[in-house]
Amino acid sequence: MDDGFLMEVCVDSVESAVNAERGGAGRIELCAGLVEGGTTPSMGLLQVVKQCVRVPVFVMIRPRGGDFLYSDREVEVMKADIRLAKLHGADGLVFGALTEDGRIDTELCTALLAVCRPLPVTFHRAFDMVHDPLVALETLISLGFERVLTSGCDSSALEGLSLIKRLAEQVMSCARCVTSGLFSPGGGITERNLQRILEGSTASEFHCSARSARDSGMKFRNPNVAMGASFSAPEYSIKVADVAKVRTLNAIAKNIL
Repeated sequence: MDDGFLMEVCVDSVESAVNAERGGAGRIELCAGLVEGGTTPSMGLLQVVKQCVRVPVFVMIRPRGGDFLYSDREVEVMKADIRLAKLHGADGLVFGALTEDGRIDTELCTALLAVCRPLPVTFHRAFDMVHDPLVALETLISLGFERVLTSGCDSSALEGLSLIKRLAEQVMSCARCVTSGLFSPGGGITERNLQRILEGSTASEFHCSARSARDSGMKFRNPNVAMGASFSAPEYSIKVADVAKVRTLNAIAKNIL
């Protein structure tokens, strides 16, 4: 954070990871299933990404899409994935877990944090699904999370900006917080709204995907078959982190902070 801010780019491929670093990202969040908001990537992907980039790589630990209420067996999967991610070079972990009434699952988070240590941990946008974000923030601070990723409990960080600002003020007034960088706005961040989000949130870092669609290299194409559900991305259009977009976002942030 030599320039006073840090840009984290979420990626789901080696190409996107390389492009994010080339564009100036200071950290990578490595996922699979970005259409579902991000799930745990394969360890093969982690290994190759670590060989190709030098910036820190934080690994998403989320066994499936959907809600953040996990069964005992899903918890065992999460613990196993954390151990494997640490073994294969993860620089940090990203997870979140809630109770059925929309509160932070303190018991599960405590158990998962113990497996993650000594690596830093981000509580992801499960935070945006909590019943009371101000209470949830206090809980996460007491548990020892280094960072919270949030869109301000709204459809995008811009829409949730007023809450993000309130949360940031809560962090700044908290005697237990060792850093004001606890917050990372994320969700729908683009070149058009980044300045408003950073100026309005007082954040020192932000989270984005900065992706563009790239046409597939396939010459033969079967238009009658889809590999996923009807809402899935088309097979012959591949979304990757765009170097130019990352650089533009980087430049905007440098001019603000």
